[in-house]
Amino acid sequence: MVTSAEPLGEADPQGRLDRVAGRVPAVWLVLIGIVSVQFGAAIAKNLFPVISPTSMVWLRLTSSAVLLLIMVRPRLRGRSRTDWLLVTGFGITLLVMNWAIYQSMARIPIGVAVTIEFLGPLAVAVIMSRRARDLAWVILAGAGVAILGFSPAGLNLPGVGFALLAGLCWACYILLSARTGRSWSGLSGLAVASTIGTIGLTPFAIAESGPGLLQPQVLILGVAVGLMSSVIPYSLEMLALRRIPPGVFGILMSLEPGVAALAGMIMLAEFLSVTQWIALACVVIASVGATRTRRAADPPPVD
Repeated sequence: MVTSAEPLGEADPQGRLDRVAGRVPAVWLVLIGIVSVQFGAAIAKNLFPVISPTSMVWLRLTSSAVLLLIMVRPRLRGRSRTDWLLVTGFGITLLVMNWAIYQSMARIPIGVAVTIEFLGPLAVAVIMSRRARDLAWVILAGAGVAILGFSPAGLNLPGVGFALLAGLCWACYILLSARTGRSWSGLSGLAVASTIGTIGLTPFAIAESGPGLLQPQVLILGVAVGLMSSVIPYSLEMLALRRIPPGVFGILMSLEPGVAALAGMIMLAEFLSVTQWIALACVVIASVGATRTRRAADPPPVD
């Protein structure tokens, strides 16, 4: 991270990005990122008849990797073996997380998929709290998922399974993102991880779609989804985390399932049943409760 003692010239895109983001309240950075990623996902799902989920994830990772590399220009020389192992694991997690949630959204409503996926960060919040009373939040979240079983309309086992896999990867993403941010300054770790994820998924995307990936319309749509679903939200989240406590960030992120459901309603006409809304509310309330119990132990934000 660039400190106040380091010169910030015009050739420093990371420094310019930090200065621009510093003028926007950190809470708004997180909220903008949430809306961007969920509406980007809704747009991607609307394109699945034209572009398969795997190819869409590849286009998303490719566009975000290219844009981040241009913006950040990460320093690669002098990196330790640990740095490379860490960012490689981060890249693989990023790949599987995005691929799994797209596979889930292709099979079940977006709002339900993100609700199930959100069990991942909820588990991280509860485990890090180390308080026995936080088991109540786990029970509430589990009740929410169980309620989904009583409303099977639009659900199927593969869709639920992919959402659970995405949730597991999301939990790993949270832990690896923090460690990567300490080893790779600014957004350079995210840029390198996105590149690694792109390379890893390339053979599968080519095998599935072949020359269809190079159609101008497909490339334009892929860049748009990459901006909305990767570059904008991930960048804003990492910048916001420098200025607000993780507990506040976690509470804001609890809005993800609700925003996903709204995006599905507006963009895809995916209307959830009353039972599904109750299940979604249980998971959101559990996440807020688990996060609030950690706020007292949060370290001060780094400016």
